[in-house]
Amino acid sequence: MGQVVSQDEIVNIVRSGQKEGKTYVATNGCFDILHAGHVRYLNKTKALADYSIVMLNSDKSVKLIKGESRPINNQDDRAEILSALSSVDYVVLFEEKSPADLLEKIKPDFYTKGADYTMETLPEREIVKRNGIKVEFIEFVQGRSTTNIINKINK
Repeated sequence: MGQVVSQDEIVNIVRSGQKEGKTYVATNGCFDILHAGHVRYLNKTKALADYSIVMLNSDKSVKLIKGESRPINNQDDRAEILSALSSVDYVVLFEEKSPADLLEKIKPDFYTKGADYTMETLPEREIVKRNGIKVEFIEFVQGRSTTNIINKINK
């Protein structure tokens, strides 16, 4: 079972682990209503390293990106659910629209994003280049999204 940790804690965990030769992969997202697409994405992310980190958008951050009606589940519930997955070792919240500052602090070995991004369109591209972070783009599962679930419920 994973742990929900502070930003300072995750930085210390990663620095200490990397000194011992452990590898870390980070990803980010809202993970508002967990579905099979999320689970498959997180499993593929975890397969890249010894430990996985989910940089989770806080409620404030989700509202900035998705609007006032989101998130459906609050940040504490989303963090608890994610940390219960075998593919997630650490969950750390961030308040901003982008995880860029947190990614810069953590400096994982790998970073995953959905395959709707490319290296050219990746918002964090300068950070990953500057810090030698390897990027993997993971394909989405067609038809699986929180927005689709919300739309189906609202019909």
